[in-house]
Amino acid sequence: MVELPCSFLSASALKCAQSNIYGDTCIKEYVRNGYVVLVMVIKQNKKAKLQSCDVGSHDTWLTVTYPKSGDNLLHCAARLGHVHLLKFLHEAGANLELPNFDGKRPLHEAAQAGHLDCVKYLLSQDVSVDSLKRADWTPLMLASVKLDQKVIQVLIHSGADPCLRNKDGWNSFHLACREGVLSIVKFFHNCNGDLGDTVSKNGRTPLHTTALHGRYEVASFLLEHCGYSVDMKDSCGSTPFMDAMRSGHVNVGQLLFEKQQASVDVVDNVGFQSIHQAAQAGQEGSVRYLVETRGLEVDTLTTAGSTALAVASKEGQLAVLECLLGAGAKVNSVDTKGRSALHIASGAQHADCVKVLLHHGAVLAPDGAGKTPEQLAKKDNVIQMFKEHISNLDES
Repeated sequence: MVELPCSFLSASALKCAQSNIYGDTCIKEYVRNGYVVLVMVIKQNKKAKLQSCDVGSHDTWLTVTYPKSGDNLLHCAARLGHVHLLKFLHEAGANLELPNFDGKRPLHEAAQAGHLDCVKYLLSQDVSVDSLKRADWTPLMLASVKLDQKVIQVLIHSGADPCLRNKDGWNSFHLACREGVLSIVKFFHNCNGDLGDTVSKNGRTPLHTTALHGRYEVASFLLEHCGYSVDMKDSCGSTPFMDAMRSGHVNVGQLLFEKQQASVDVVDNVGFQSIHQAAQAGQEGSVRYLVETRGLEVDTLTTAGSTALAVASKEGQLAVLECLLGAGAKVNSVDTKGRSALHIASGAQHADCVKVLLHHGAVLAPDGAGKTPEQLAKKDNVIQMFKEHISNLDES
C-alpha cells in the first residue's frame, strides 16, 4: 500500500476521499494498490505532492491502474482537466496512448470532459486523434455528445475524421444532430456537406434522430441543406414524421409536413400508422394534431385491423383513450380476431381503461374465440369494474 505523508491529508479527509471517489464498494481495491492516495493528489491538482509521495518505486505511480476500469493517472488528470499534471506524468515516462479496459485513452477523457488545454497538449504530443474506444467511439464523437464546440474544432483542425462511424453506424454529425446545437451541426456541415447522408446500421438518418428528439432548429436546417427524400424509412419502417409523432414533438411534425409534405398515413413494419404509434406512446398532443389538424380518420386501422383506441387500451394510455373517444372513436370496433378495445384493456389488466370504455358504452360481446371481456380480467380491480358495471345494468 502506498503511504501518504501525514502533512498531506488528515485522517478524516482521507477517509472521506476513500468513500467518495468511486464509492464504498471500490475502496478496498483502491487502498490495496495505493490508487486512492494518487487520485487524491490528482484531484487536488498538486504535482509537488505527487513527486514527494512514497510510492515504493518510480514505476508504481506511472503504471498503477484501477483494477475494475484500467484507468491510470493520465486518465484521471485528463478527465479532471489538470494539464500540468499530464505534462509532468508524460515527461516522467507515462504512456499517453495507454488505454483503459474500455479502450479509452487520455484524449477520450479530455475530449469528453471538455478540457480544451488537455486536448491541445495531448494532440501536441502526436497522440492518435481518431483512437477508438469500445463501441468504436472516437474522441470527436465524445466531444460531439458533450457539445463543446471549441474542443470539436481543435480535433477537426488536428485531423479528426468526422466521417468515422461507431458500432451503430453513427458518425459525429449524427450525434451532434441528436443533441440539437445548431452551431455545431452547421460547423460539421461546413466541414463536409456529405455528412448528412449518413444512414445508421438500422437505417436511421440524422433527420430521423432529430425528429425523435424534437430538435426543431436542426430539423429545419437539415431539410433545407441535406435533401432528404420524403418519408424515408428506417429498418423498422418508421419515417421522421412518425418519430416526431410518437415522441410528442408536434412542431417538428408540422415542419416536416410543411417542408416535405410528409405523409400522415405511411405504414411501418408492424402495420402501424403515425396515429397508432402516437397512441401507443401516450402522446395525446400528437393524436389531437393528427385528427384535428391533419384530418386523419380517428378509427384508422392497422394492418391487423386494430384501431388507435385498441392500441391505447393495450398500453393503458388513459389520456389518449379519452381523447380518441372524445374525437368520436367507435368504442365497439373489433379487430380481425373479433376483439374490441374492451377485450384488449381487460386482457392487459388496465382497470382505469376498462372503466372509461364501459362508461362510453362498450359491450360485453365475445370475441372470435368466444371470450368475453369479463373473462379476460385477472386482477381484482379489473374484475371489480365488471361487477360494478353488471350490477348497474341490473339495477337499471
